[in-house]
Amino acid sequence: MSSRLNWLRAGVLGANDGIVSVAGLVVGVAAATTDRGPILTAGLAGLAAGAVSMALGEYVSVSTQRDTERALLAKERHELATIPDAELEELASLYEAKGLSPATARTVAEELTEHDAFAAHAEVELGIDPNDLTNPWHAAFASAIAFTVGAILPMLAILLPPASARIPVTFVAMLAALAITGSLSARLGGAKRSRAVIRVVTGGALAMAVTYGIGQLLGVAGI
Repeated sequence: MSSRLNWLRAGVLGANDGIVSVAGLVVGVAAATTDRGPILTAGLAGLAAGAVSMALGEYVSVSTQRDTERALLAKERHELATIPDAELEELASLYEAKGLSPATARTVAEELTEHDAFAAHAEVELGIDPNDLTNPWHAAFASAIAFTVGAILPMLAILLPPASARIPVTFVAMLAALAITGSLSARLGGAKRSRAVIRVVTGGALAMAVTYGIGQLLGVAGI
């Protein structure tokens, strides 16, 4: 379950970044020129660089997390092998801290230790499922694919309409896409959808306004 949530999280974040970063990039270029060539080039460059960057970032981040989980699990195995009595007492105290009576906590700890001491300690003490460790490749691929999908939308929105409608169409398309990803991220995290949608939509609108303003200034200046 945690592994599945991990790549879902990476996918949602990748899509959000693809929408915002590429939309901001192509709108900035479109504000400076009406030629499709530079806009397409900027969009493709942003898509490729962003997808690779997101994938590498997720791979490094999740790999670090998995290495930490493996180190904690190895330490737990060592402690179970060298100080089993102390580990049993620790497990019982953890269940007691959760609200069980001392006698019940002791009984639960003993029975779980007989069944699978390592799994019991991993779950209660570390909050880790040894059979469901995070996978950096899943997160990397999910992020790269989602970024690419997210980036395609603003590219189509800026390239397909006539020059006079490009920026308004892209702006509306980007806000709609961000509202969807914000709602999805809130659902995955169990948070209020309205707050998440407002947050991502406001941030995306601000990014678009800034890049559009820069593009206008550079276009007017002839740079």
